[in-house]
Parts: sequence; C-alpha cells; structure tokens
Amino acid sequence: MAEAVGREIALRGATLVCGGLGGVMEAAARGAAEAGGVVLGILPGPDKSSANPYVTLAVPTNMGHARNVIIAHTADALIAVEGEYGTLSETAIGLKLGKPVFVLPGGQRIEGAVAVDTAESAVSFAFESLKP
Repeated sequence: MAEAVGREIALRGATLVCGGLGGVMEAAARGAAEAGGVVLGILPGPDKSSANPYVTLAVPTNMGHARNVIIAHTADALIAVEGEYGTLSETAIGLKLGKPVFVLPGGQRIEGAVAVDTAESAVSFAFESLKP
C-alpha cells in the first residue's frame, strides 16, 4: 500500500513528504521515486546518511520524534499507512492543524481521520480535499 501511495502522489506531480527512513517510509519513497517523483525525507537524526536511497531531498533535523511535527506541518494532506506511535502522532498533529487525514487499513483510526480502503482512493481523496 505504501508503495502505491508514493507512486500515485508522484504520478499526480506532487512531492511525497515522509520520515525518510526504512519500512513503510522507504516503500512509499520507492513508489514515488520509481514513478519519477520527488521525495522529501524529514529525518530524525543529525545527518543525511540515514535517509533511504529513494529520498531526493533529505532534511536532517536532529530532533528525534519531534520531527513528526515538521512532517505534519509540511504536508498539505496526510495519509497514514499502517504505522505505530510516530504515524499516530503525525495523524493527531495533522488533525489539530485542520489538515485532511486519511487512514488506510491497518492504520490506527482516530476521530476526524477518514478511513479509506485503497492507496488510490487515499490519494484521490487527499487531492480532492485540497481543491478550493
């Protein structure tokens, strides 16, 4: 699902903003990069070397989990793909900021976030939510 989210974002000409590390973040970054997109990785550590190989622009923050606030502020809409407490914190911060948040199966559902069934529908709803 993460790879499909990244791919769909790139195919629509948008930049993928993510945490820039492995796992789900790397899968989303791979999908975006392989579709010719740009990947902005907001890293928790002090240098760029921890970024996964698909990150186009790495931003080392040396802020640990606090970088989740930067991710939520940077994104126009958020899509939660599985995830643990970091993803949950980004979801909560995004909602607090009034941003649209979409949660795929396997993600933690919280009030205000919209549950979606597929990566394609998540990206489609995200783009629709941004139209004036």
